[in-house]
This record gives sequence, structure tokens and C-alpha cells, in this order.
Amino acid sequence: MTSMSESILKEANALPEGAVITPKAMLHLGSRAAVDQALSRLARSGHLLRISRGSYVVPVKSRFGVRPPSASKVVESLSGTAGEAIVSHGAAAANALGLTTQVPIRSIFLTASRGKHLKLGSQILEIRHAPFWQMTMPRRPAGEAIRAISWLGEKHAREALSKLKNTLPETEWQALSASRSILPSWMAKAVSEAVAHG
Repeated sequence: MTSMSESILKEANALPEGAVITPKAMLHLGSRAAVDQALSRLARSGHLLRISRGSYVVPVKSRFGVRPPSASKVVESLSGTAGEAIVSHGAAAANALGLTTQVPIRSIFLTASRGKHLKLGSQILEIRHAPFWQMTMPRRPAGEAIRAISWLGEKHAREALSKLKNTLPETEWQALSASRSILPSWMAKAVSEAVAHG
């Protein structure tokens, strides 16, 4: 292993699980071409996993063997390095909020920027482009509620909202109510009706 590869690996191994490594983050170690080559070699030898073009992660070693880092940790890191919000898909949000017992089979996330696919071992992570209103309150239950209702659709919105009114903390319910102006008409109407029937 070259000294460049060793230096990259040393820095990569010091990062938390799921941290996304890009050539730009390693340019202090050498030229772009040399860094690209070293990253490619590390991926070929299994020291790194290539998740998309120019993006790598360190596989997690445990007593059970080697596995890719968790999808949520990779997405969290990607969100931090790209400076853009990446949130869970409406199906996952609906499950987390107890609005459906369906467990999403595929790992799908939403972003306001361009969509992309990431390969995490045998798993494909899909990051889909979503309208701006679905990206509101990215780290809050009120935002999860908006994404869940969007996924459930107009037909199930009223039932979901009456359940959320009882389960969401009061501050989150108020935040959801206050976001009506950015929501599609059908959803804003359903929220208004749920508020009125309080």
C-alpha cells in the first residue's frame, strides 16, 4: 500500500460510521489525480466501499464480519457534507409515526436537489428529488407528519391527522398547523378541518 493510501485510510478510519469520503476532502494529501487513484485502489482492495462516483465509505468490521455502514448514518453524513437536507421518505415517516404497519422494503430518502442512487454493499439507496414543501422541518416530527400524509394521500389524510392530533406533541401539532400556507390545497384543507374539529 502506498503512503498516500495509508494516509487516506488512517484519516478515513478515524471518521464516524457512515462518514462520506470524497477526493476533495483529501486534497491536503496530494494532487487530485493521485487522491483519485489512491481512493480507487482502496475500493478495489476492499478497504473502502464506493457508494457513488467520487464518494466512498469505510466498511464496518465486527466479530460477525464486514458490513456496509447503516443507511441512515450515510445519509446523515451526506446531508452534512453536501449542506442540503435529506429526509426520510413518506412511507418510512408514516411507519415511524404509527400511521401504517407497512415497513418500506427499499431505502428511499428525499432531497430538494437532484436525485441519486447510492450503492451500499448489496443495498441500493435511492435519494429522490421532492418538492420544497416536503422538505420543510427536516428534523422535526411535524415535518415527518407532512411527508407521511403526502405519501398516504388525500383519501387517508383526515384519518391520519385525527390520529396525529392525539400523538404529536402540542408544539409539533402547532408547527404542522402553521405550515398550511406552503402545503398543497388538499392537505392544507385536511389540516384546517382537523384544527377546526379540535
